[in-house]
Amino acid sequence: MATKNKKTTLTKQDAEQVIDLLAACYPNAECALVHRSNWELLIAVVLSAQTTDVSVNRVTTELFRRWPDAAALATAVQEQVEEIIRTIGMYRTKAANIIKLSRKLLDETGGEVPQDFLALIALPGVGRKTANVVLSVGFGEARIAVDTHVFRVANRIGLCHEKDVLKTEEALMKKLPKKRWSEAHHSLIWHGRKICHARNPKCSACVLHEICLALK
Repeated sequence: MATKNKKTTLTKQDAEQVIDLLAACYPNAECALVHRSNWELLIAVVLSAQTTDVSVNRVTTELFRRWPDAAALATAVQEQVEEIIRTIGMYRTKAANIIKLSRKLLDETGGEVPQDFLALIALPGVGRKTANVVLSVGFGEARIAVDTHVFRVANRIGLCHEKDVLKTEEALMKKLPKKRWSEAHHSLIWHGRKICHARNPKCSACVLHEICLALK
């Protein structure tokens, strides 16, 4: 593995080759959170913080059956929501946030999810990553949402060398063609889950073996 202080990054041409290779490896890479509307997507992404999409999908079926929209969830009793989502991390905080979020949406937009970054991050429990996922997956905008997988993989392989998620997002936006931002986001997530693990990455099985700067 490369030294932690390595400064060299991949060129724009190499970076696009990375996305080509990952796209070929994961042609069906997409958001793994089960949802039927932008509201369900928003709630699911908020719930997914520091837990797995699989864990979120296990609880949202019942959650959305009980409270199918913002108007319904806005009136929910927090303890009842907690009981349904208690198997995921930080369930008490998340239960409070999605109820407050729903009330705010109901008051400000009639329950509709806004297609506006600033309006989204003003909602309880919503940060840059969540807003970018909603705008990308829900509204089809070109966005790069930096979660733990995107941050780790991008910095490890040499797409960038940054110390926080915001700078990583900005670096990737400069390095990659805008039309491929959303594609890159999903491909990097899938690669992080399947091959480029935080511990013991499967470097010998990686399609980026010849280009990854961590192996130079």
